[in-house]
Amino acid sequence: MIVEREEIDIKDKELHFIKDEELIRGNCPMTKEEIRILSIAKLNLREDSYVLDVGAGTGSISVQAAKFCPLGKVVAIEKDEDAIDTIKKNVTKFKLNNLELIEGEAMEVINSINYSFDSIFIGGSGGNIEDIIKEYGKKLMPGGKMILNFITINNLYKAMDALKKLGYKVSCTQVSISKTKGESYMLFGNNPIFIIEGEK
Repeated sequence: MIVEREEIDIKDKELHFIKDEELIRGNCPMTKEEIRILSIAKLNLREDSYVLDVGAGTGSISVQAAKFCPLGKVVAIEKDEDAIDTIKKNVTKFKLNNLELIEGEAMEVINSINYSFDSIFIGGSGGNIEDIIKEYGKKLMPGGKMILNFITINNLYKAMDALKKLGYKVSCTQVSISKTKGESYMLFGNNPIFIIEGEK
């Protein structure tokens, strides 16, 4: 008996972390590659996870989560028109059918979201981070993870305080990334990022 192996395109089956240069960037904020990898890892995703991305920006977290959760669903919330256009372009580029985009300010569209989520990522708050944590936390399943990224110490404190008051198990990681550019061996640093992990 001769067994022949069926040829498949490995790249189509590959689950990998998307590189920055693979994403359509536009003129809106994007969670950088190394921070994206750490944040996604902390979300504890499964192939059937339901994931919410608040303040999705370019959609870099949403797109990566959708690739890792083919049997689940990702809901991305974004209010900026340029960012919305960029998310749509990335959804088309990566051929995603499990990513739903909701256009609008997070607290204004909350009643239109009728799912319960295994994981929530918050990358932008529009200045009302406490309300977003409190109200969207009601949509997080028990034992679920809420991951938040911040640059400012002010937002870091507000978020950690809000999570602790709501009874979440909270931890924070501060990440500083430096990378070479061009032919030089000189390192150029990005802004330090605070990654907050809240377990409900």
